[in-house]
Amino acid sequence: MFGLFGKNKPVKIRSCNENSKYGVAAKNMKELLKKGCKILQLPLAGAHVCLYSDGTNVTEEYFATLPDHTELVLLSREQTWGGVVCDISQLLSTDQYASGLIEAAKSLLSDETSLKKRKILTDLLLNLDDRSELESRDEDEDWFKGIDIRFKTKSAYMKFNCENRIRGYMKEVTDAAKAPQVAKVRAEFLKTSQSLAGMLKSARYNGCYFDRTEKEPNRLCTQEGWFTCQGSFDMDVCQSLHSINPYSSRESRIVFSTWNLDHRIEKKRTIIPALLNAQENHKSADINLDYFYCLLFTRENLKLVHIVCHKKGAHDLLCDTKMIFNQAKNIKWKRKHTDKGKQVAYKRSLI
Repeated sequence: MFGLFGKNKPVKIRSCNENSKYGVAAKNMKELLKKGCKILQLPLAGAHVCLYSDGTNVTEEYFATLPDHTELVLLSREQTWGGVVCDISQLLSTDQYASGLIEAAKSLLSDETSLKKRKILTDLLLNLDDRSELESRDEDEDWFKGIDIRFKTKSAYMKFNCENRIRGYMKEVTDAAKAPQVAKVRAEFLKTSQSLAGMLKSARYNGCYFDRTEKEPNRLCTQEGWFTCQGSFDMDVCQSLHSINPYSSRESRIVFSTWNLDHRIEKKRTIIPALLNAQENHKSADINLDYFYCLLFTRENLKLVHIVCHKKGAHDLLCDTKMIFNQAKNIKWKRKHTDKGKQVAYKRSLI
């Protein structure tokens, strides 16, 4: 219609690599391409136009139906545009626009009345205002608010934070020593708990899990401090792709405290009761301490999970009965309950 009556349609054009927009008035696509390529310095041969919003290709017929001031993207032959998501992708791939985005988000937030939009802007600001590259108290004083002055670096505090959680697991084992009513059993369980405590102390309470300065196999985070939810006990991965960097800000550090180191085989319902049960008729030396240590305090049985992925119901996973006792003690105990011929056959099968 515009072409028929010789009227110009005003639109806004931009390239796929820059945010700058230019106003152009054209009667048809041919004129738009000619003017646009001149402004953006693109070769006219093979040039094409898409809607900025969703990447729809603009034909001559479609151009005639566009509202005035529609935002378009002018592309060269080999370029493509998938819509506004392309801009988001570019923003995520570089820190070039971070400071500008922060200021823009703050400005929008101050005038925004929609609770939903305020939440989106707040979350955006939280993730954009990333100070994870700062490590010491002197560099990022705000991060250390409420933290004892003895901690001089973020990594030192995060390590302590992990140690504290795992010390709590050890305390539960120690407290369980009061459960056995028979004094002899209680004494043997106390020996077992003391041995586990010694093993844990030697491993420095596995504080390395939260310490980004540790080597990769030992830490649960990236070198920058990003942690990823490992999913609930019955899932291989987190379906919601939860992630957090507690090193980035004070708020993220506090939110991270709600994440759990969850025991796949449950500590209270399964592991400690199995340990108590094993101790009823066995000495501390008979117990496979390595097995229980792994279940209680290591990544072999622990999963880092977002609070939403932490299922508090029964896990219905049991300890491996073949692993509860030391193998040598198992063999000795079995031999006492077999005749001589069976003892020889059992020994040969082990070899």
